[in-house]
Amino acid sequence: MSQRAPSDTGLNELASRFPADFTWGAATAAFQIEGATAEGGRGPSIWDTFCAEPGRVANGDTGEVAVDHYHRYPEDVALMSRLGLGAYRFSFAWPRLQPSGSGELNPAGVDFYDRLLDELLAVGIDPVATLYHWDLPQALQDAGGWPSRDTALRFADYAAATHGRFADRITRWATLNEPWCSAFLGHQAGVHAPGTQDARQSVPAAHHLLLGHGMALRAMRETSAATELGIVLNLQHVSGETDHPDDVGAARRVDGVHNRLWLGPLTGKGYPQDVLDDLLPLAGDDHLHEGDLETIATPLDWVGLNFYNPAVVTGRTDQQERGTPADAYPGCDDVRSVDRGRPRTAMGWEIAPQGLEDTLAMLTAAAPDVPIFITENGAAFDDELVAGSVHDEDRVDYLRTHLAALARAREAGADVRGYFVWSLLDNFEWALGYDKRFGVVHVDYDTQLRTPKDSALWYAGLLAAHQEGHSR
Repeated sequence: MSQRAPSDTGLNELASRFPADFTWGAATAAFQIEGATAEGGRGPSIWDTFCAEPGRVANGDTGEVAVDHYHRYPEDVALMSRLGLGAYRFSFAWPRLQPSGSGELNPAGVDFYDRLLDELLAVGIDPVATLYHWDLPQALQDAGGWPSRDTALRFADYAAATHGRFADRITRWATLNEPWCSAFLGHQAGVHAPGTQDARQSVPAAHHLLLGHGMALRAMRETSAATELGIVLNLQHVSGETDHPDDVGAARRVDGVHNRLWLGPLTGKGYPQDVLDDLLPLAGDDHLHEGDLETIATPLDWVGLNFYNPAVVTGRTDQQERGTPADAYPGCDDVRSVDRGRPRTAMGWEIAPQGLEDTLAMLTAAAPDVPIFITENGAAFDDELVAGSVHDEDRVDYLRTHLAALARAREAGADVRGYFVWSLLDNFEWALGYDKRFGVVHVDYDTQLRTPKDSALWYAGLLAAHQEGHSR
């Protein structure tokens, strides 16, 4: 497994640009890999409900089996070890630990994560936990979901209980994964669970996600001060296609909802006034309570960045027939994402490593004293398993060029301390079902056979080169 893939030119030079204590890992999410949705006392989540609604998910796919990690975790951990991973970012399934979204932790769920953690630690892999990767217990959705303030309170309770149970073996914790997606793909565009399309729900949902994050940080620090607590954001450098005022204005609005809506409150600067001016006429301000911003600004020990591509947008009225509508952004009905004619992944996302540098520069400027981890970076391509191998040269090139961009960003001053490739395994890709493959390890969904792709071998070679270079 430690052998290098054919396309390993420059591995030693690339590895040498990262310090000895740099963290190398891979990432997954519970609903995308675990399966066993009706086992071990697990309750239903909003994604179980969403999958059951006709037309919501490609091909009618569900997470009922996913890649069966619930039963195959020893095999998956052994695979991580062979790849040489130093860390593994996973998420707890809230409905597996609290089937109804509140109360005592479910013993069977606790037992599963106990076994997973012990397996990881036995082979020297540090677990990095995410408390919420979009799988809200359906009982909490029935009670109002994230648009309801009470969900933030329930999240803080869940965070405290889970942290109190597992903090002895997990040092680094994230509260939320990509709250932008939960708020706006789930409540504005309606393409993620729970599938609503209403700014009067999406804007309060965004605020309550941030509030729940702040409450969770405070609650977890009361259970143990020894752990490092953060949040994972899918920030994205945004620019207008031209310097036309309508393009500049479109970029300001998209940047406001995608980036500044989160960074402002999290760093103690509050919501930017222009963002409030854009959003509050659509959603009102009843969700904003005195003291909320102080809670949200509870200090972070680290921040995770999920990066895939930058955004280029236009707001010109004569360009409304081109590009992709920015329907996940409240108040941006006239904005279109622009295709610059560059290479794209199977998701249709532009491949632009410079965007990672630009996004890291933005994050560093917003939170200059907070360490950064790249908690997701990767690409979907139309992989084929042929004679026991997957020659995914496009993914190898994507990883190589983005890691080179990351090295340049670090050299320019970005305090990035680790990198997690997305994803370890091909898996359930949300509303796209099993059509899109992000894994560095191929999964045959009929047999659950795992086959490392060339990208996995390349990544393993990079990690080996890094270790060898710093052991001399």
